[in-house]
Amino acid sequence: MVEGGNNSNYYNAMDKRISSGHEAEVRKGPWTMEEDLILINYITNHGEGVWNHIARSAGLNRTGKSCRLRWLNYLRPDVRRGNITPEEQQLIMELHARWGNR
Repeated sequence: MVEGGNNSNYYNAMDKRISSGHEAEVRKGPWTMEEDLILINYITNHGEGVWNHIARSAGLNRTGKSCRLRWLNYLRPDVRRGNITPEEQQLIMELHARWGNR
C-alpha cells in the first residue's frame, strides 16, 4: 500500500505486466537470414527509433533489446569487421598508456 495516495498506479502497472504475458512467444537463439532482412528493410524504410516498437511493427518475435543489439553490432552498414590496422593498434596502445583501463 502506498501511504497517502491511491494504489491505482500500482495495480495498473501490475495489470500491464500480467497481461503482457499473453503475447506471442518471444523467439530466442540465433537470428535467421530472413529475420535479418526483415530488420534491415524495416530500419531502411522507417529509420531507428523505439526498439520495442520496431520489433513489434516489423513483425519480429524478438525483444526490442535483441533487435537493437543485432542492428548495432552486426547489421548496421557502417560496422567494420576484420583486423585492426597497425595505426589503430598504436593509437590503442598510446591511449591505454595515457588513460589506463578507464
